[in-house]
Amino acid sequence: HLETMQALLHEIKPDKTILSSVIHHDKAIETLLAAHSKFHLLGPNSLIDFTTPVGKPETIGADRLALCSAAVDLFKGQHNLAIGLGTCITYNFINKYHEFLGGSISPGMNMRFRAMHEQTALLPLIEAQSQFPLVGYDTKTNLLSGVILGMAKEIDGIIEAYGQKYSNFNVLLTGGDMPFFVPHLKNRIFADPNLIFKGLYAISEINNG
Repeated sequence: HLETMQALLHEIKPDKTILSSVIHHDKAIETLLAAHSKFHLLGPNSLIDFTTPVGKPETIGADRLALCSAAVDLFKGQHNLAIGLGTCITYNFINKYHEFLGGSISPGMNMRFRAMHEQTALLPLIEAQSQFPLVGYDTKTNLLSGVILGMAKEIDGIIEAYGQKYSNFNVLLTGGDMPFFVPHLKNRIFADPNLIFKGLYAISEINNG
């Protein structure tokens, strides 16, 4: 809400702000931020510390740009696979030449839980938890095993597929759903819940001076 943001701006008095949005947000937010700080809206025209030699760079989501920026900032001159666990899972590969080559997108955890509930007659909508048996013994544990363990195996499988093409690369994992999956992944990863924020900070420093 604008009132909440206005109170935060009054309390914190930031010198710089950056807005990363993947929704049709209220444009008044931009006006408010610009009036109280040096403001930058993350988008296709933003200056970034990597190149985007993909088919339509203007369609890259702001969240993916932030993930790539964090990877480049943290691990310069190295291959990086940055994975975001949000509404969708995004796999983002940035090579050692700081080129974002693309990746893939698949349904996220809550999207899978909702789809099974909404597109069947009897399956309930359940809350996620990280502890569950491999062999589910009731409807809830069957859903947990299917979604969370299934996604963990998907993530491990994607990492291994990249490993066959790029032998040496870092795997970075972030997103609100990250804690549910870290215990079930077998590959070595760099898990950081604040990765997108670190990427946004790096982009802000480039664009806001």
